[in-house]
Amino acid sequence: MENDAFDKRTKGYLLMRSIMDYGMGILIFILGLFFIFSNRLGFNFNIDPFYQYFFSALCLVYGAWRFYRGYKKNYFK
Repeated sequence: MENDAFDKRTKGYLLMRSIMDYGMGILIFILGLFFIFSNRLGFNFNIDPFYQYFFSALCLVYGAWRFYRGYKKNYFK
């Protein structure tokens, strides 16, 4: 009886955490794409282009990693 409640709670936690990882991964990945194409979209930031592209690459990698972490659901290992 206790294992059933624990399993339900664990499954709920895994589902919530994976949905959050999917959502945040997509948002961060889109932010990275925005910073890559911001000059073409008409947004001009007062930073060096190297730092802008470096930050966008970090956002792309971290967003992809968050999406992958939501896919794997490896939270308790």
